[in-house]
Amino acid sequence: MKKQVCGILMLLLVLPLFLFASGGKEGAATLKDYKIGIMTGTVVQNEEEFRKAESIQKTFGADRIVIATYPARFMQEQETTISNMMAMASDPKVKGIVFVQAVPGAAAAIDRVRQVRPDMFFVLGVPGEDPDMIAGKGDIVLQTNDLARGEQIAQQAKKLGAKTLVHYSFPRHMSYEMLSARRTLMKEAAAKLGLRFVEQDAPDPTGDAGVPGTQQFIMEDVPRKVAQFGPDTAFFGTNCAMQEPMIRQVVANKAIYPVQCCPSPFHALPNALGIAVPPEKKADVAWILSEEKAKITSSGMSGRVSTWPTPVNMMYMEAGVRYAMEYIEGKTKGKVDKAKLISIMESIAGGKVELTEYTSRKSGKTYPNYFLYLSEFYNF
Repeated sequence: MKKQVCGILMLLLVLPLFLFASGGKEGAATLKDYKIGIMTGTVVQNEEEFRKAESIQKTFGADRIVIATYPARFMQEQETTISNMMAMASDPKVKGIVFVQAVPGAAAAIDRVRQVRPDMFFVLGVPGEDPDMIAGKGDIVLQTNDLARGEQIAQQAKKLGAKTLVHYSFPRHMSYEMLSARRTLMKEAAAKLGLRFVEQDAPDPTGDAGVPGTQQFIMEDVPRKVAQFGPDTAFFGTNCAMQEPMIRQVVANKAIYPVQCCPSPFHALPNALGIAVPPEKKADVAWILSEEKAKITSSGMSGRVSTWPTPVNMMYMEAGVRYAMEYIEGKTKGKVDKAKLISIMESIAGGKVELTEYTSRKSGKTYPNYFLYLSEFYNF
């Protein structure tokens, strides 16, 4: 009888350990049974980012990556952005959402998702809302160092031979703290460098005229500015839809183009220069830079066009997805692991990456989850 009781007691002691061990193995198996959602723009606003989302989905599989888009007229249709994100979050297997570009409406969408999915992990790239506010919405926030870019773009324009620097934007963008501050710093740097600084309002692509209205204005205004100020005029625009017509007219009028709003060898340059990119070359940075250099050289524009060597928004998207996976699988030191993030970005960029934590110009507060990135230029 005593042996029987002892046997039962031993079984009771061992069984929880067995169940715990079995549960651990099952947990490890189900740990990777998750999805990452990517929220990005349509091909109308920025085809580069949408195609990158498709590429990531192809790499990891449609069973792991789901894609949703925000509308081209996102300012007027923020409810659509919210509903599209909620649709992704309604799938319990979606554990993380990467939002690039995190346009206005992102904060409201995140708030709505967190009401039903407080566990959702968010990576936000290129946020378009108040930095102090958005820092509290995303778990990781990635943005180009627009404050440093203000001076950097003016210096690059001067380096390429500019005497005048034209800045195209519209009131909505100038209401963004980062973009407004960048414009101010660019203007101050231009003055120190002896550059004439010209601010020019353009139609907002989310307005009544849409993207075609913005692009038509740029097509017509760049030649006017060159006629007014001469070919040693550099052009910069704050919106993606502006870039292709701007590059075309800069090349046609032998002006100067220092960099895109969202720096990348793939952003607007191939279409503007008439380069057909085969599917197998859509992520080949070395190939596209070589093709662009050949076109720019043949156009007599050597030394008057530049970009960043790494497709920055594409990098944010891929890094965001890979970091979210690492976090979900328990391979990061908490939600914010700067060393892990830098390692991932360096593997994508193929070189050294430096990230600076954002310090608010208003409050002086530094946000450890909000990272700013700056790159050197690639001169054609």
